[in-house]
Amino acid sequence: MPSNHDHAHEKDSDHEHAGHNHGKGGHHHHAAPEGFDAAFAIGSALNAVFVAGEIVFGLIAHSVALLADAAHNMGDVLGLLLAWWATWLGRLRPTKSRTYGFGRSSILASLTNAVVLLVGVGGITFEAIRRLWEGVPPGDVAGKTVMIVAAVGILVNGVTAWLFARGRKGDLNVRGAFLHMAADAMVSVGVVASGFVILLTGWAWVDPVVSLLIAALILYSTWSLLQSSLDLALDKVPERVDVEEVLGYLKGLTGVTEVHDLHIWPLSTTETALTAHLVRPGAGTDDHFTQGVCEALQERFAIGHATFQIEEMSHACGLAPAHVV
Repeated sequence: MPSNHDHAHEKDSDHEHAGHNHGKGGHHHHAAPEGFDAAFAIGSALNAVFVAGEIVFGLIAHSVALLADAAHNMGDVLGLLLAWWATWLGRLRPTKSRTYGFGRSSILASLTNAVVLLVGVGGITFEAIRRLWEGVPPGDVAGKTVMIVAAVGILVNGVTAWLFARGRKGDLNVRGAFLHMAADAMVSVGVVASGFVILLTGWAWVDPVVSLLIAALILYSTWSLLQSSLDLALDKVPERVDVEEVLGYLKGLTGVTEVHDLHIWPLSTTETALTAHLVRPGAGTDDHFTQGVCEALQERFAIGHATFQIEEMSHACGLAPAHVV
């Protein structure tokens, strides 16, 4: 009979059914397929060129709105590069010192991106408020230039979003890139609108007001990104996983009388791991049982890396109390 310290993957034969096999129900890697390397490269290059253009014409036109959008799009370039880098790191194999591989690089990339964007929001807001307080001289903002440059932004962001459209449902990093670019296209629409108003009315104050609206939009989207990234970095259960449903499923398994020491945490922005102690009196080692559980966890909860400890009785396990980690 296995002791309370026996793991479901103790032997080589058991290593497969503990959630580490690469077949059905095993450990799946969800990094973006290599076909998206071109999308990341083209998208990053297009946006980098556009950012440079926005900065130049923003300074020429004295447009805070254009400079605000340039700062936003610079964050997007960084986001694309970080997502691309994290995707590449996610393909690397685990090492002896990094036994889980480099999947968490995607979490660190999103966290870094959020912090950089928040710093940019602070700069945009400060400059816009300063110009509103001091007043914007009539004719100080070239509305026509603002419209033309921002219209190019709609095209650049739209094309970049299209590059990621086909993979947005299969990979979180690709989906994030798609949504970010699509949102930026809408921001550029707002900048075009402000330029049109300035062109018709000469109300230069519309420019810093629009920059504040852009800053608010960036803050809204970035705050959510920051919160999600921090949650993942601190090993919070991924939002897509319902802990009570997982616990109910495990408790309902044949022969299981108790489940304790259940832990669910993210390995990356796309991969989830689980460990649990299952009390199965008299059940012994059952490869088919654990293999079936791993497959069900993958199919029902998208948990692709599961490890179990099978025990005869719970009172012999020091980790049985709910408050013990």
